[in-house]
Amino acid sequence: MITNFETLTKKIKTATRKKVAVVSAEDEEVLLAIKEAEENGIASGILIGNQSEIEKIARAHNITLSNFEIINEPDQNKAATIGCTLVREKRASAIMKGLLDTSKFMHAILNKEKGLNNNGNLLSHVAAFEIPTYPKLLLVTDAAINIAPDVIEKSKIIQNAVSIAHFLELDKPLVAAVCAVEKINIKMPATTDAAILSKMSERGQITDCIVDGPLAIDNAINEESARIKKIKSPVAGKADIIMCNDIESANYLYKTLTSLTSCKVGSIVTGASSPIILTSRADSHSNKYLSIVLGVFTSSN
Repeated sequence: MITNFETLTKKIKTATRKKVAVVSAEDEEVLLAIKEAEENGIASGILIGNQSEIEKIARAHNITLSNFEIINEPDQNKAATIGCTLVREKRASAIMKGLLDTSKFMHAILNKEKGLNNNGNLLSHVAAFEIPTYPKLLLVTDAAINIAPDVIEKSKIIQNAVSIAHFLELDKPLVAAVCAVEKINIKMPATTDAAILSKMSERGQITDCIVDGPLAIDNAINEESARIKKIKSPVAGKADIIMCNDIESANYLYKTLTSLTSCKVGSIVTGASSPIILTSRADSHSNKYLSIVLGVFTSSN
C-alpha cells in the first residue's frame, strides 16, 4: 500500500517519463509545477497557449523552456481541443488545466467527437491527502464536478475513487459515506443514501471495496471516536475514501484541510480515458505539482 507522496514519486521515477498536455499554460503556478515535475523526473510537458506570455513568465522564474514542447495557441477553446487531441493520439498521458475557465476546459473534454469521455462515464474529482496525523493517504470525493449526485451517481463516484485507490495498491479500500450523523434520519436524505450505498456494496452492486454509512466524519477516521460511540464497522476509524454527500460538503472538507492543516494534496478528475489534472486557481504550485504526480501515476498511456 502506498501511504505517502514520497513513495508515489519514487515509483514514478523508476518508470518511463510521461508527458502532460498543459492547456493555456500561461499560468505562473502551473508552470512552476510542471518545471518541478520535469526537474524531478516525473513528467515533461507540452505547453499549449499564448507563447509570448509563457515566455514572459518563464523568464521571470528562470524556467528553461527548451525542456518543453510549446504549441502557440492563444485561443483557449482551441488550446483545450489541442490538449485533448494530444492525449487521444497518445502523445500525452494526461491533460492539465492552466489559465482558462473550468467550463471551457471541461467543455472540450466532454466533446463527444474530439474530447476524452467517449465512453460516456460519469466523471468525478478525487483528492488524495497526506495528513501528518493520519497513517495513510486519504481520498476525498467529489469536491469539484458533481453538484448534487443522486444515489446511483454516488455509486459511480465511489467506483471512480476505488479505481484510484487500486493504483495506490489498496485491493479492497474502505469507503465511508459521511453525513452529519452516524444514524439514519429520514429527515436527512444523505443518511438514507449512505445506507443504500452500504447495502449496494454488501450485495455487489458497488465492487472491489467495502462501503459503510452513514458515518460522521469523526468516526470515519478516528477509531477512538468510533469506539466511544460503539460503532461496529470494518470502515469506522480506518477509512481510505471519504464519500461526501454533495459538492458543497466535499469542497468544505477539501478547503478546510488545505487551509488549516499542514497536509499535502494532489487531485485529479477521473472516469475519462485519461487523468484530468484540474486544480483550483488558489492551489499552490506544490499542490499542483502533486496533482501532476497523481495524474501521471494513474495514467495508462
